[in-house]
Amino acid sequence: MPHRCLTSNRLLAGLAAFVVATGEAKPAEAGTATGAATEWTQVLNNGELVSLVGQSGEQIQNQLTQISQLAQQIETQLNIYQNLLQNTATLPSHMWGQVESDLNQLRSIVDQGQSISFSMGNADDILQQRFQSYSSLKTNLPDNASFATTYQSWSDINRDTIASTLKAASLTAEQFDSEEGTMSSLRSMSETADGQMKALQVGHQIAAQQVAQVQKLRGLVSQHMTMMGTWLQAEQTDKDLAQARREKFFSGTAPSTSGGEKMKVEW
Repeated sequence: MPHRCLTSNRLLAGLAAFVVATGEAKPAEAGTATGAATEWTQVLNNGELVSLVGQSGEQIQNQLTQISQLAQQIETQLNIYQNLLQNTATLPSHMWGQVESDLNQLRSIVDQGQSISFSMGNADDILQQRFQSYSSLKTNLPDNASFATTYQSWSDINRDTIASTLKAASLTAEQFDSEEGTMSSLRSMSETADGQMKALQVGHQIAAQQVAQVQKLRGLVSQHMTMMGTWLQAEQTDKDLAQARREKFFSGTAPSTSGGEKMKVEW
């Protein structure tokens, strides 16, 4: 009996010590777990913060990229608008030259005195009036007095026509300097044209100068043809007159040689 009691007491004492030890350990273990949980929460919070900062930085980078792209689009649109303004800009001045006045001067210089000029709308009618045909000369042969006046008129027409033709050629030669100055200005404007509209306008002005040169050339050629026609008409009329006089001479009645009358011959 005494041995059993001793054993029971020992068991109770060990159990009490275990309970005490366990009771004392629990607070310590609980405190350790709580502290660990707090540290892990802080770590997790810091990780989430870092993740949020990283996401925010990525968003900021995306926004910067969008802003850069938008700036490039605006710059491109500004360049397009600038090119549009440049291509639609007109020339500050135009170099048309003195085309109209030159042509009017050319027309007036070939219409002097008795000359026949290309500017006459009825030049062929005037030639027929001033130079009679062969049939007209046969029916109305001029006498000595009227022939002198007629011949002087023919001479004046030929001389004035030749003189006016040469003056017209000299006039166009004198205009070379001013025309070259105009073309030099147009070439300079063409080289410095910084837009499509300016280039087109310079091209139009050069084309207008080419048309003016063709018009002047047409005037010279027309006047040359008029001069040749006038000269040939005068030559033909002179031949027709000589032929008409010969026919009248040979077709006339031979004068009588009796009675001592002198033979009268009309030329």
